[in-house]
Amino acid sequence: MAFSKSGWATIAASKGGNAPSIYSYKSADTQATINTAGYFNELATILSVGDVIFVYDTTTPSMVITYVNANSGGTVDVADGTTVSATDTD
Repeated sequence: MAFSKSGWATIAASKGGNAPSIYSYKSADTQATINTAGYFNELATILSVGDVIFVYDTTTPSMVITYVNANSGGTVDVADGTTVSATDTD
């Protein structure tokens, strides 16, 4: 599938300096699809290298914390990220 702006939310936008902004994204796309270079190109003008994205995959389901590792010429790439794992023993 493709990026869908309806799943995108700003958590904290950096107002100045070099601090990263923080976003969340919810999608039925797999993490492998989402972390492919170009997936977030629609947001190239607002995303900066170092910005953090919490990605929730509704299909698996799973949560990954990733960051923008490149944004050049309108092509955005994010790192593979770190999966947040949890158990629910009740």
